[in-house]
Amino acid sequence: MFFRLTTLGLELIVFGVIFAATGAGLLLGRHHRGNVETLREPFGVLQGALLGVVGLVLAFGLALAVGRYEDRRAAVVDEANAIGTTYLRAQTLPEPYRIQSLTALRRYTDAAIALSGAIPQSAQATAIIARESVLQRRLWAIAGRVLVAAPVATAPRLYVDALNGMIDMQTVRVSGLNNRVPGPVLFIEVVSSAVALGLLGFYLAILGRGLATVLTVLLAAAVVSALLLVTFDLDRPTRGEITVPSTPLVDVRLSMSLPPAATGPNLP
Repeated sequence: MFFRLTTLGLELIVFGVIFAATGAGLLLGRHHRGNVETLREPFGVLQGALLGVVGLVLAFGLALAVGRYEDRRAAVVDEANAIGTTYLRAQTLPEPYRIQSLTALRRYTDAAIALSGAIPQSAQATAIIARESVLQRRLWAIAGRVLVAAPVATAPRLYVDALNGMIDMQTVRVSGLNNRVPGPVLFIEVVSSAVALGLLGFYLAILGRGLATVLTVLLAAAVVSALLLVTFDLDRPTRGEITVPSTPLVDVRLSMSLPPAATGPNLP
């Protein structure tokens, strides 16, 4: 539900819900200020306990989002290393398999970089993954032909091993992009935060602290909203302010612009 929203739409919803609940709590507290002696103790205990629970919920959601973000960053590095290894080993293949593999690997790296800017499970991402799959089949077909041509040579076997690892890493990366914090967890975070801040506003308003009360509650609402948005942003790997960098893949692609360092043998 939240993942499909634009960044601006998500910000409006989070700030709107949190500040609306906070404002409602302040207004209700001002309205019931005459019952301060009756309401102060039970609502003080309730809002204190609820704020503690909300703190734990926010920490849990943030930990889930950070863990998934770090996994995505690691997957990009691992895939870049796998592509780089495959490219180096492809240079040792005999012609014409060498140039065919090197050309396909350059295109494959371009597709991997493009995937970094596509929204997961969107039509664009699906098309990029399909293009990668076509290139994987082409590279695997080349590997099969070179093994038939040189069944006892070492270079083709090393190339096949690297190519297999590269294909596996693409699966890991795509899985990481699609692995998000469950929607119910994020929903509970937003709702519980809104309720807790509403009760906080209500409690402080019935105490009648004036402008200091309003500023305190609004500051708390802003901090909680910021924490929620950071959690959401970490869970949106290609949108927002916190994205998964494609620098390792870009560096590998730049290295492919240089002339290949090795020359493969000629088939008899």
